[in-house]
This record gives sequence, C-alpha cells and structure tokens, in this order.
Amino acid sequence: MDTSEATDLVAERFVRQQDLVPRERLSTTSATVIGVGAIGRQVALQFASIGAPHIQLIDFDNVENHNVTTQGYLQADIGQSKVSTTAAAIANIDSTIHVDQINDRFRPKLQTGSVVFCCVDSISARAAIWKQLKTKTDFWCDGRMLGEVLRIFTATDPASRTSYSHSLFSQSEAQTGTCTSRSTIYAASVAAGLMVHQFSRWLRRLPLDQQLSFNLLSSEISVT
Repeated sequence: MDTSEATDLVAERFVRQQDLVPRERLSTTSATVIGVGAIGRQVALQFASIGAPHIQLIDFDNVENHNVTTQGYLQADIGQSKVSTTAAAIANIDSTIHVDQINDRFRPKLQTGSVVFCCVDSISARAAIWKQLKTKTDFWCDGRMLGEVLRIFTATDPASRTSYSHSLFSQSEAQTGTCTSRSTIYAASVAAGLMVHQFSRWLRRLPLDQQLSFNLLSSEISVT
C-alpha cells in the first residue's frame, strides 16, 4: 500500500465524524485518563475510537472477576493490570495510538496531558488530584456514577474551575458508596459518552456544561 492509499483509508475511517470531531485540533491532543475502571475504561476506548493520537492511562488495580460484568473487561483479562489490558484493547482499535501506561496511583510529580478525564472512585482522591492539576489542564472532565445516577463535571476556564472546586465536598458529605459499589456497563458507557461529548464540544469551541446530572431510572437530566 502506498502513502496516498494509506491517507485515503484514514480519511475514510473518520469521514462520518469529521463535522463533529475536528481532526486538526484532535491531532495535537494529549489526554490522560486517571482511573481505568467502569467509566475510565469506556472513556479510553471511546477516545481511541475517535482518533486520539496519545492517551495516558493511570491505574494501580488489576482486573477482577466482577469487572467483566461492570467494566467491560474480558474473562482472559482477569488477574492482569487494568492499564495493560486497556492498552491492548486500544491497540486493537488503532495500533498507531501512543499509549503511556502508568500502572500506579496518580503521583503529584507525574506529567499528564493537557486534557484530563478523572474517573476515580472517591471525592478525596478527586480533590487531591485536582489540587495538583487544576492549573495544568486545558480541559478537565470528572465522571461520577452511583447505580444509574450519573454526574459529569467539566472545567476549562476560571468560572467552571471555581464551580468544580465547590463540588469537591468532604468525603463525609458524599453519598454512601463508590462508583464500583453499584454499577453496570451500560451506565458506565453512557457516562463515558457524555464526557467524550463534552470534549468534542470543546474541540469545536462550543459552550460546555459545567455540571450535567442524568438519572437513567427516572429519565431526568439537569444541566448547569
């Protein structure tokens, strides 16, 4: 296959999304996904599918049996690190994507991308990560899920950063449970899709939702 044929194949792959996901801006994006569990794995795979060139994955956990049901991992992945198995899944989507694998917790000195998807389980973890990265990111999106209730927070400017900071209440005030205590793959996929959608709006320089809440069970959605 010559260069022109390869170029045509790439163009054909993205033709149906070209008006929704600007490739010229996406091509310069380096993104970090912190927490590759229920929501984070789906974010990483969707981000790879739209053609992101560089994805950094951060997680210290290994795949457990129940992750096959709730997080989209395969039975063959059980016992392996979530980071390595997600990286392998990304390679199956597009082997040209550079995946930076950090099989560890987030550390303050770690260099991250300018786009960050925060998909960790606890408010205290979010607050600690935000403290380190709030002045180092151009686009920040935090996905939270408990059962069929989803909350998506996006911060890209001073006003939305201030609003997001106010959402980081103390752990004692948080709703009981974590995003892994009650979860389904379909709810995680919806949450991830909403997060990647906010990113695509940012690429197009469209207004973003600072906070989006979606109760799947009652079909109620609110946006601020």
